[in-house]
Amino acid sequence: MKASVFITDVIYAGLKLTLQRRESRSRLFSAMSLAVPSLAYSTDEDYPQKEDKLHHKDHTPEFRTMSSENAEYDELSKETGNTNEATKDELSVYQYPNTTSKEMKRAKSELRKRGWHLGPGNGYKISLKRHNIDRILKDVYEEYSDAAPSLYIFRWSEHFTGSKHTVRTICTMSHILIAGNMNHRAVDLIQSLVRLNGGEVLWANLLLNVLQETHINRRTLITSCSMLVNCYIKERMEHIALKLIHPMEQLNIHPSLAVCNSLLTTLLGSDLLDQAWDFVEYMHRCGLGANISTYSLFIHKYFSKGDLQAGFKFLMEIQRFGINLDIVAYTTVIDYLCKMNCRKEATLLLLKIIHMGVSPDSVSVSLLLDSFCKVGELEKVARVLTMFNLSPNIFIYNSFITRLCVQGKMKTATNVFNDMIRLGFLPDCVSYTTMIGGFCKIGKTDIALKLLGIMFKSGTEPSVTTYTVLINGFCKYGDIKTAELFFCKMVSLGFEPDVVTYNVLMDGFGKEGFVRKVLQVYHMMKSAGVSPDIVTYNTMIHCLLIQGFEKEAMLILDEVFIRGISPDVVLFTNLINDFCCKGDIDQALVHWSSMIDWGIKPDIIVCSALLRGYCNARRMEEAKFYFQKMLGFGIVPDLGLYNTLINGFCHAGSTDDAWQLVSEMIVNGVMPNAYTCQILGRDFGRKGFNCPADAVNFKLQELFEKHG
Repeated sequence: MKASVFITDVIYAGLKLTLQRRESRSRLFSAMSLAVPSLAYSTDEDYPQKEDKLHHKDHTPEFRTMSSENAEYDELSKETGNTNEATKDELSVYQYPNTTSKEMKRAKSELRKRGWHLGPGNGYKISLKRHNIDRILKDVYEEYSDAAPSLYIFRWSEHFTGSKHTVRTICTMSHILIAGNMNHRAVDLIQSLVRLNGGEVLWANLLLNVLQETHINRRTLITSCSMLVNCYIKERMEHIALKLIHPMEQLNIHPSLAVCNSLLTTLLGSDLLDQAWDFVEYMHRCGLGANISTYSLFIHKYFSKGDLQAGFKFLMEIQRFGINLDIVAYTTVIDYLCKMNCRKEATLLLLKIIHMGVSPDSVSVSLLLDSFCKVGELEKVARVLTMFNLSPNIFIYNSFITRLCVQGKMKTATNVFNDMIRLGFLPDCVSYTTMIGGFCKIGKTDIALKLLGIMFKSGTEPSVTTYTVLINGFCKYGDIKTAELFFCKMVSLGFEPDVVTYNVLMDGFGKEGFVRKVLQVYHMMKSAGVSPDIVTYNTMIHCLLIQGFEKEAMLILDEVFIRGISPDVVLFTNLINDFCCKGDIDQALVHWSSMIDWGIKPDIIVCSALLRGYCNARRMEEAKFYFQKMLGFGIVPDLGLYNTLINGFCHAGSTDDAWQLVSEMIVNGVMPNAYTCQILGRDFGRKGFNCPADAVNFKLQELFEKHG
């Protein structure tokens, strides 16, 4: 039982009350029964109308929740007839999971053996001091060779006494969990200890010492120390993780290879290359067996930064360690080169590794071919096939088709698709799905449906992606009913929609203004066990804002942060644009500042939204200030942004500023259009010019000549 009810559930309950127009009709996307959804309406009359509006009344029902921890504590109190009597101890760091009755019985049985009966009328007073708890935990584990009963006593004793376990007790329990193959529980305990005072090296050394003092055997000590290092890595405190290596080395204990690679990943991600190389030297010195996956981390680092010189130098230097890279590592390099449009270098590398005795596989060659396909250099595809003595395969054909569909060249894509069949290559699910998506993109959903029929007849099983692109196509062109029908169809056939499918359907309902349906899809999504992502929340917030439900949108925004989901620029664009349209510039600026605090770089769309708000409010000095800040972010203004500012300055009577912007846009290669001239002409007309259009043309001609 969860300890809280998420905000969206409450919003959904309130919206369900206010949007319910026909109480007698069966509900769609039932929040209580969602096994096989039925979304299609029988008649147009049943379909919710766009003008349906929520009323801003507080219909949110009251609710109460009781955490499982409190419920379990109540049960224990009844059993023991006791409440908090023991002395308070250190801060608790453990979250209490549910315990099975089997574990509970074992734990009670073991305590009874020691004369500690947990029922009423007990003649013995239970002493649960720290050293007693530690001893009991170890004794119970030794008795059953099972960590579960000890874990139950560990949790129960903290509830019973009302005091918090000490670091020593928690470390003891961690070792027992490791010995009992419950490593995931041990990680939780050690991670919580790290978070208590994780920023201090002294605390890290203390934890290491206590782990050493409480270990059961050397295996649990080695594992717990490795976990400790990894926990500091997870907390982004790689400097402390590094400092733990030396005292561990004195104990002849070293982190596992997986933890070492994790630490290297963090060091490389923080651009601490010197420390990373020093750590590799340590791994070799201690015989930890740095392998190809270890060096692949450096490959990712150098080539992801686009530093080809350092990357190729690294490939040469690692030979001194006696490491011979395999085709998987070289394929990683080829992949990065293709992504950086360095196709020539990728081709030369393929030839190089052949001379080195490494045989390229279909993946490495296909990456190169796909890269040529994406830029339309099809003649080079044929040249590469000849160079490596390869024949076209289904992967290569799919690359061709994908590129053509992205470009909207469906006639050519169809020809390639048919040629592939004539040459004996049977289209797979990717082939059909790509073609279906291409036709949906250009609005030819009828042809997409015919292709789906051919796909079924050929015996090719469609995928969730196949249905998703179809649903997206129908939503894109406003046929939300057919999109619904296909969603129901895929569920009835046993396909489980993923987060993309749900997001596409929600977006379709949102664009049509069906607020209730958007939230119903969200509720279905959660019931199906699919975790919402930032796109899900963006869709809901945008829909609510467009329909005027600002309060509900803000509640969902709160849930984004409660769930720990990182917002993106789209989320802030929706918020800033909504408040700017309502004239609430100050609130829009609050969200702008929040976006900057999150480290999210503004794009041209969110910048235009904020500047439009300032211009509409005639706050041109602030508009000018934020325009300069946007230039500092590296934003390249487009014609729309320039026109927004020029219009704002003209309406504010700042003609000189408007023409200064016109001059800047010409210098930056952005040419004024008819709307620009219309804005400037209206300004000249207000100033009494007899022929405003001629005055604008004359001044523009002067600027063109001035700037060459």
